[in-house]
Amino acid sequence: MFDALAGQPLLVLMVVLALGGLFGQIPFGPLRFGAAGALFMGLVVGALDPRFGQGLDQLKAFGVVLFCYTVGLGAGTTFVSDLRRQWGLMVAAVVGLGAMAGAGVLLAPLVGLTSGHVAGLYAGVLTSPAIDAALAATGGAEETKVGYALAYPTGVVVGMVLVAWLVGRRWPGSGDTPSLAEAGLTATSVTVERAVTLAEIPGWTRQAVKVSYLERDGQMRVARPTDALAAGDRVLVVGNPDDVGTAIAFLGHESSKELTSDRRAVDFRRFLVSNPNLVGRTIAELNVAGRLRGIVTRVRRRDIDMLARDDLVLEPGDRVLAVVPREMLEGAEDFFGDSERRVSQVDAFTLGVGICLGILAGVVAVPLPGGLRFGLGLAAGPLVVGMILGGLHRTGPFRWDLPHAVNATIRQVGLMVFLAAVGLASGQAFLRQAATLTGLAVVVLGAVTLLIGAAVLVAVAWLQRLSAPRTAGALAGFIGQPALLAYANGRVNDERIDSAYGALFALGTVVKILLVQLIALA
Repeated sequence: MFDALAGQPLLVLMVVLALGGLFGQIPFGPLRFGAAGALFMGLVVGALDPRFGQGLDQLKAFGVVLFCYTVGLGAGTTFVSDLRRQWGLMVAAVVGLGAMAGAGVLLAPLVGLTSGHVAGLYAGVLTSPAIDAALAATGGAEETKVGYALAYPTGVVVGMVLVAWLVGRRWPGSGDTPSLAEAGLTATSVTVERAVTLAEIPGWTRQAVKVSYLERDGQMRVARPTDALAAGDRVLVVGNPDDVGTAIAFLGHESSKELTSDRRAVDFRRFLVSNPNLVGRTIAELNVAGRLRGIVTRVRRRDIDMLARDDLVLEPGDRVLAVVPREMLEGAEDFFGDSERRVSQVDAFTLGVGICLGILAGVVAVPLPGGLRFGLGLAAGPLVVGMILGGLHRTGPFRWDLPHAVNATIRQVGLMVFLAAVGLASGQAFLRQAATLTGLAVVVLGAVTLLIGAAVLVAVAWLQRLSAPRTAGALAGFIGQPALLAYANGRVNDERIDSAYGALFALGTVVKILLVQLIALA
């Protein structure tokens, strides 16, 4: 049977994916491995026959390219805006990676490991594409491959435990931006008690609140930014609960009448953004007030409701809540598109161009002094390009963003294929060395160095009063393990996880490629 399977690598991969899916759902206390189940089942199946792990380099590269590019697209939107809060994490990551490299070199002789072991161990426990640089620096030494094969699953297990402990914790996060998913939005009908303009409402000028409905003398209409309110008016205020509470205290008191229940003159609906002409445009550029005599108050992206600020850029698959005169509902549907079929289609041209640019950025290697070479590789290259294009959203007629459901699907498929291929390719080396003293030394040293680096990163995040979800995303990016990102996102719905992951994954890859070559020369 093994002979037949050895000639069908795609079938073997699918078997590993199926078994990995089952294994990933098994609870180990509070921990489920999820997508990482494909890695462990790959190790088991790869250990059965050395032929199962052969010829998988292209499949592995395909998986990691898909995953990293789609992660980059998703993180690009928030990376620039969050950079001010994440610079401390980025510095801590560099220090932590340096500390790991130093600890590995110093402790290796004490447990009988060579610099070749440490180079592979370092790339493995940090699940880094730096293994290519490590093998080049050590001349393809067997101990480098062994160090990588044993340290890789060690990094997944230790990292999973650390992220599981970290991601759901509650600690003071006053130095971080509030999570849009956690804060949520509320809409409250308010009775106005004094004459004011909308611009005078606390939070209006910084767009922390919006006003959509205005009832005056029994007549309902959509509020306009230039409106002046009078005592006795009723308005609907939208925003996060704290900002809405402040606005209510300023305007008057909460109304016993729910304005949204009267839909005769003014109505509201969520529309799916499938019109390609709107993708990559800001809310202000839509000019909903001029075109539809209405206002967009919320945008739902993935599982997050966001206030529709003027500078918010629309992505395919967003659902906008528009408040318009009742007779304009049909026009609003045509304007936004509101088509599930249309939004599920992939722009193959921009997807292919973006991935090509990412691969090209990854394969370019720059020679450095001392015979070293630097290149981003097939993980960091597509990630960096994805972040750039995700931040741009569109270039002229070309729209880089993917619909959210499409992005999530491609990301998951790429991750599972990558982890399964890594497991199959590493199964034999893992089997040969796992039960030896050398194997034990690699596992222990890998775990110890990873804990040192993680301690530096978490300590800095705590001192900067960053949130636990952002810190968990940063730790996943620091380790460089896609399965950790998927696990963290599965535990907590928080956009800060992806942002921190993207920042530290890209930076960490650059630093790891340089340090792993220095380790090999030690």
